[in-house]
Amino acid sequence: MDLAFIPSPSTGVVYLGPVPLRGYAFCIIIGVFVGVWLGNRRWVQRGGRSGTVADIAVWAVPFGLVGGRLYHVITTYEPYFGPNGHPLDAFKVWQGGLGIWGAVALGAVGAWIGCRRRGIPLPAYADALAPGLALGQAIGRWGNWFNQELYGKPTDVPWALKISSDPAIGRIGGTYHPTFLYECLWCIGVAALVIWADKRFRLGHGRAFALYVAAYCAGRAWIEYMRVDEAHHILGVRLNVWTAVIVFVLAVAYFVISAKKAPGREAVVEPGAQLAEGEEGDEGTRDGDGVDGGTVSVEKASPKPSSKAASGDGGTDSGDDKAAEAATGSATDAAGDATGEDPAEESAEDAAKPAGSGSTKKS
Repeated sequence: MDLAFIPSPSTGVVYLGPVPLRGYAFCIIIGVFVGVWLGNRRWVQRGGRSGTVADIAVWAVPFGLVGGRLYHVITTYEPYFGPNGHPLDAFKVWQGGLGIWGAVALGAVGAWIGCRRRGIPLPAYADALAPGLALGQAIGRWGNWFNQELYGKPTDVPWALKISSDPAIGRIGGTYHPTFLYECLWCIGVAALVIWADKRFRLGHGRAFALYVAAYCAGRAWIEYMRVDEAHHILGVRLNVWTAVIVFVLAVAYFVISAKKAPGREAVVEPGAQLAEGEEGDEGTRDGDGVDGGTVSVEKASPKPSSKAASGDGGTDSGDDKAAEAATGSATDAAGDATGEDPAEESAEDAAKPAGSGSTKKS
């Protein structure tokens, strides 16, 4: 008798009136939202605009769902197009069956289209999204728990997964390795690894995404090897194991080559993003009168001598203007130096004359 195990839900769907609420679909949707949320935060930190990740995800997510379903149907075609198969079941995504390899591959095509429309480099977008993809996969794997599928070999470990029997689909009840849980925990570790490495080494030009792919494939290879569901084999090895090995090698090769050809990180990930944010910041600091930040710049007028003093008119001078007096004194000193006479004496003589008589000395 098993003393401890992880129970499986009795059903993977709950009906809200006539509307079915499926656990598998909820896990996929929540995973997408978490991935976009984290990707948006990382994109803004790299200098992009908030909301750009979601705008491009509008293209990437539908392409990814189609790609994931296509990969599953092509590599496991017997239930759909084999003897006694049901072709229309290929459209029943809620029953499970999304291949991550096809989802990432075709999802990248959708992301490329979205990036082209926004003038954004795809590698920079992929780097920002990489940890979010890993977390999204971690959440999405719980959909397999709701559907009681993709479990591992029989075991009696305390964390074994309890599977109920279902003769209609040939499912034998018992306790099995919870490979969905193993992959969930592995994906969380991959997300943490990518975030750490990106901060530590400032990964750019698609290398953070390549690290995510390589790390995920390393874990998927041994997890896939534990599964007991039917799958095609090549040389006695499951097809998905071969896929993981090949994709791992390609990801590592890209990481190494990219590091040599384009070291460092992109200086600009979204053209015009910083300029747009700067303009918004300027508008935010303007008050109702259109003055930036409440600071007023005042220009000082250059000192000009009084017109009356220049014309020698006997009218009252604006003697309060000290700048004009200083300019007049400088002119008097210069004239005294030119004639060899003491400017102080000339000033005394001029002061002794009646107002308005003017100076009789010739320059």
